[in-house]
Amino acid sequence: MNLIITCARHLEPETEDELRDILEEFGDSDADIIITNMSGILTAKTKLDPVNVVIKMKEMLLDEPWSIRYCLRVIPIQNIVETNIEEIEKIIAENSNQILDNETYRISIEKRNSDISSQEIIAKIADKIKNKVSLEFPDKIILIEILGNKTGVSILKKSDILSVEKTKRSMSD
Repeated sequence: MNLIITCARHLEPETEDELRDILEEFGDSDADIIITNMSGILTAKTKLDPVNVVIKMKEMLLDEPWSIRYCLRVIPIQNIVETNIEEIEKIIAENSNQILDNETYRISIEKRNSDISSQEIIAKIADKIKNKVSLEFPDKIILIEILGNKTGVSILKKSDILSVEKTKRSMSD
């Protein structure tokens, strides 16, 4: 998977159809979309760059706010690892060069179907990264999406994550 999509409970099939149409429009007609066993969560594997998918979906929303009705958040995933602290720590260490020396960061963890310790993960990762932390306005977000025994890890700018609600709200400001 390289995208995690959230939607309202019980609207997973509609969300899957919507996402399939969007990805097809962007040039991927055989994306693999899975409705997970977690309510309101879908995953997708697309041949497209997941960050570009988010950028294009934001543009779609700005042009036609009604064009996205079911997808609530679309989160690009750069790496998938087994859900264990050592694996998560290792993949972040390998990719921490995406955070430039002068950039701040924040670690965000979303856990579903797992009792792994968020505090422990944060402590281990923060030990390895020398940059300053900024919880309010980080340059980069180390995103850890735990879905049961699989974990998606990304190092992104805040703008690389699509929140349909926030995007629509910013248009009316």
